[in-house]
Amino acid sequence: MQTPALPDLAHTAAKPMHWLATAAAMAGVVALAGLLQPRTATATATAPEQRTTTQHGAPAPAPDPAGVEFPLECGGAGTTVAKKASGDLDGDGRPETVAVVHCAAGSGTPPGGIYVLTQGSVAAPRVVATLVDPADRKTVGDFAVRDGVVSATLLGYSSLDVPRCCPDQEEQASWRWKGQAFVRTSGDLARSV
Repeated sequence: MQTPALPDLAHTAAKPMHWLATAAAMAGVVALAGLLQPRTATATATAPEQRTTTQHGAPAPAPDPAGVEFPLECGGAGTTVAKKASGDLDGDGRPETVAVVHCAAGSGTPPGGIYVLTQGSVAAPRVVATLVDPADRKTVGDFAVRDGVVSATLLGYSSLDVPRCCPDQEEQASWRWKGQAFVRTSGDLARSV
């Protein structure tokens, strides 16, 4: 029988105390990881008494744009909801959904619209505002709904000579509900890309 060149290693003949110490160290690591995790995102309402809930006490769901008829002329091609985000835009305690929608083109970059959807307690979702009309021939880049403000990067073309693949203008725009309508609060001037 040949003897090994290395001495016996401690982990090859572990005793119960070794396993107990390992288990205690792992429990400590797991507990510490649980304490050091980032907080989850939460939102607080400014007027909780206005928050609309379902009959089971859960917050009312945001309108789903899936079955909504959008005011787009697509020549039978249908529409595509490219992006959507929800939030309480008018302060009534019910979330609205903002959808970026364009015609379902097989290729290219069709112009898009930005629409605000609302939904009553029993009614189907419906479009209540158009923030960007596809007739403006813009496409929507970045898009977000935060703290009651809708913001978007709008891409456009300086002339008909610019290829439709490559917008050469960009503008930042945002809208906020004021009184009875959405008011554009920034981004009045376009700038070249």
